[in-house]
Amino acid sequence: MKYRIEKDTMGNVKVPAAKYWGAQTERSRNNFKIGPTASMPIEIIYGFVYLKKAAAHTNCELGVLSIEKRDLISNVCNEILDGKLDNQFPLVIWQTGSGTQSNMNVNEVIANRAHEIAGNIIGEGEKTIQPNDDVNKSQSSNDTFPTGMHIACYKMIIETTIPGIKKLRDTLKAKSEEFKNVVKIGRTHLMDATPLTIGQEFSGYVSQLNHGLKALKNTLPHLSELALGGTAVGTGLNTPKGYDVIVAKKIAEFTDLPFITAKNKFEALASHDAIVESHGALKQLAVSLNKIANDIRMMASGPRSGIGELIIPANEPGSSIMPGKVNPTQCEALTMVCAQIMGNDVTITFSGAQGHYELNVFKPLMAANFLQSARLIGDACASFNKYCAIGIEPNYKRINELVNNSLMLVTALNTKIGYYKAAEIANTAHKNGTTLKEEAVRLGHVTAKEYDNWVKPKDMIGSLK
Repeated sequence: MKYRIEKDTMGNVKVPAAKYWGAQTERSRNNFKIGPTASMPIEIIYGFVYLKKAAAHTNCELGVLSIEKRDLISNVCNEILDGKLDNQFPLVIWQTGSGTQSNMNVNEVIANRAHEIAGNIIGEGEKTIQPNDDVNKSQSSNDTFPTGMHIACYKMIIETTIPGIKKLRDTLKAKSEEFKNVVKIGRTHLMDATPLTIGQEFSGYVSQLNHGLKALKNTLPHLSELALGGTAVGTGLNTPKGYDVIVAKKIAEFTDLPFITAKNKFEALASHDAIVESHGALKQLAVSLNKIANDIRMMASGPRSGIGELIIPANEPGSSIMPGKVNPTQCEALTMVCAQIMGNDVTITFSGAQGHYELNVFKPLMAANFLQSARLIGDACASFNKYCAIGIEPNYKRINELVNNSLMLVTALNTKIGYYKAAEIANTAHKNGTTLKEEAVRLGHVTAKEYDNWVKPKDMIGSLK
C-alpha cells in the first residue's frame, strides 16, 4: 500500500495515499481499535456535512470566508451527501466523548478533496482549504457533534421512525373496524374474563401507538435546537456576530427541516436532555409494541393446541426438524427490537448523566444508540405491518368455541341473582366439567329460559367503538 505524509500539531503521520482523510483521522484509527465493526453511523457524518456546508455559507455571508473557499467546501459536501465518499469515514464510536476525531475526519476529507478539485495533488503543496481554519471556521467539536447528532436523529425520526409506526397504526385501525363485531373472550391475568370484540381489543393497540406518536412528536421541538455557534463552552467565542442564528437557518434550508439555534448553548453542549427525552418516547413506543406483538403472538398460538383465535401469515418454515411448523417470526423480531431499544434507553440515560461542567462526554455513544433505536423501530414496524398485521384474520370457529366455553360469562348473572350465587354456578361447573347453563338450572338459581335471555356474549361487550 502506498502512503503519503500528513501532519497535525503533534507531527507527521503516514496516511494511505488513496484516502482523503488526514493525520488526526489516522491517529484515531490507530489509537482506538475497539470494536472495529462499530463504525460511526453514516447519518452522523451526513449531519456533520450539512453543518459544514451551512457554516461555509454563513461564514462567507458574514465576510470571514471567501466565495471560492465556500464553493469548494460546498461542492465536497454535496459529493458526500450524494454518498460518493462513504468509505472515507473509518472511525469507530469508541473514541473521545466529544467526537473530536470524527469532526476532524470530516474536516480533513473535505479539505483534501477540495484541494484535489482545485486541480492539485493531495499531499503536495499548501492545502487549498485548511481543515481547521476553513472547514472548521467558527466551530468546535463541542458544538459540531451535538449539532450533527441532532440533525441525524431528527431526520431518522421523520424519515424512518414515524412513517413505519404510522403504517402499522393505520393497519391496526383498519383491522379494528373490520373486526368490530367479532365477539371473543377477554382475558386478564392470562385467565378468562368477560367478552369483548377483536375490534375493541385492536382499538387499544391503535390508541397506544397514537399516544406514543404524540409523545415522540412533542419532543421534536427540543431536538430541533442546534448547538452550533456555542463553540467550546457555550460562549460563542470565535464566531462572527449573528452566526448561530444564520447557520441554523442555513441548515434548515439544506435539510428542509425546521432547525433553529439552541436557546441556551450551555445546555446544548453540557447536556443532551433532548436526546434523553426523545429516546424516552422511543422507549414508550417499544413498550407498546412489545405488548401488541406478544398479544398477537399468544392469540395466534397453536394452531391446534394453543389459543388459536387469530390466523397470521405463514411466511417461512419454522423448524429444521418438525415438518409443517410455522412460527410467529414477525412477532419475535419486533419484540427483540423492543428489547434492544429498552436496553439502548438505559445506555442513553446513563450517558445523558455524564455532563461534567461545560461538556457531555458520551456524545458518540448516545448518538449511535439513538439512531439504532430510531431506525430499528421504524423498520420493524414496517416489516411487522407488511408480513403480519395486514394478513391477520380471525379464526371464527375457535373464537366461538372459546367464548361459549368460558366460565366468565356467568358475570352476566351478577345483577340478576347476585355475585355469590353466580360464583357458585361457575365453581360448580368448573369442578364438574359441565356447562354454566347446566349448573345454573340444576342449582335452581335460574330457569333455562332466563339463562338464555340473560347470558348473551354479544350483549356483554358494551360500546363497539
